[in-house]
Amino acid sequence: MMIKVLVVDDSLVFRKILTEALDKDPGIRIVGAAANGKEALQLIRTLRPHLVVLDVEMPEMDGLQTLDEIRRQRLNVGVIMFSSLTIEGATTTLEALAKGAFDFVPKPTGTGAFLESVKRIKGELIPRIRAYAESKINRVIQRGPISSPPTAPVPKTQRPTRQPDHTQIPPKPAPGHLKETRPCTTSAALVLRRLFSPEAVAIGVSTGGPNALNDVIPRLPGNFGLPIFLVQHMPPVFTTQLAKRLNDRSTLKVVEAQDGMLVEPATVYVAPGDFHMEVDGEKNNRIIRLNQNPPVNSCRPAVDVLFQSIARVYGGRAIAVVMTGMGQDGFAGCRELKDKGAVIIAQDKETCIVWGMPRFVAEAGLADRIAPLDKIAEYILEFSMRGGRR
Repeated sequence: MMIKVLVVDDSLVFRKILTEALDKDPGIRIVGAAANGKEALQLIRTLRPHLVVLDVEMPEMDGLQTLDEIRRQRLNVGVIMFSSLTIEGATTTLEALAKGAFDFVPKPTGTGAFLESVKRIKGELIPRIRAYAESKINRVIQRGPISSPPTAPVPKTQRPTRQPDHTQIPPKPAPGHLKETRPCTTSAALVLRRLFSPEAVAIGVSTGGPNALNDVIPRLPGNFGLPIFLVQHMPPVFTTQLAKRLNDRSTLKVVEAQDGMLVEPATVYVAPGDFHMEVDGEKNNRIIRLNQNPPVNSCRPAVDVLFQSIARVYGGRAIAVVMTGMGQDGFAGCRELKDKGAVIIAQDKETCIVWGMPRFVAEAGLADRIAPLDKIAEYILEFSMRGGRR
């Protein structure tokens, strides 16, 4: 299916760069270009594109105002932001994602911006457009973030209630669909189940991640007894702002990880952009290690690097969560964790912006739960408090 794209940017140069670069892809057709949000809204109604590539700073109507109007007018279109790599740009981009944009690509500035723009369009923007088209070509943006707003954070003084043994498990899928739990009846696996006592949570997410994380992290109580390690595919400045944003909305402490940082419970460690994050050390003396080794799965930070370090340090005493995102980062790490007896939770297709990363995990039978977004925090709590039922 040909993907119809509308380009919106106040810069004639960038409109030309985007239009020419995207038009060379055989699966993409540029249906129009606009210099501001007002023009864009008119063209969305008349040209009916599948997707809009939207600038943030524009005269008359900027990107954030345009997103508000797209949602208010219930226009059926996906939006990806083309944003500057600055602190202000990162803050605004995260706000745009909260308003319904599904992803962003950093816009180069300064010397060499033209060549770098073409490189990023080919290497980052086009793959995102294709992945979105495959997963959510009919997504309606007025729904905003991919789930209902998160519930109010649990006060730090309120301890989570132990779930009864009859905790409801989601209904079984229809015949031919993915099974929710991985059949495993070997004696070794049964022993691992009985002995499961998690000491850490690791989360991997990419496209659509900021909104999805905002529906998971704030649902966890402030006295959550485990450390949480998080890899979100983002550039450096953006991960700093993501950690700050999640910290402001959560009763858990959320920080951007630093090399040598001591691992503590009830803390979320966000891998900084352009650095792999690993965990090292022995029990009661575990620390964060950052490095700039080559990208894995074309990513740095990479989910696989984190998950494999979790497998080395915690063995099977961990809960791994794979959420919305393109590609298969996290798949190899999940296999290692599963072999050691860890619990794996994968986000379901219906609530993913792009069902790529969790799809590989689910279709390989590695997931103990294939869960909608608004149930992921519940399952993390269930498994962390009593090992859960597999």
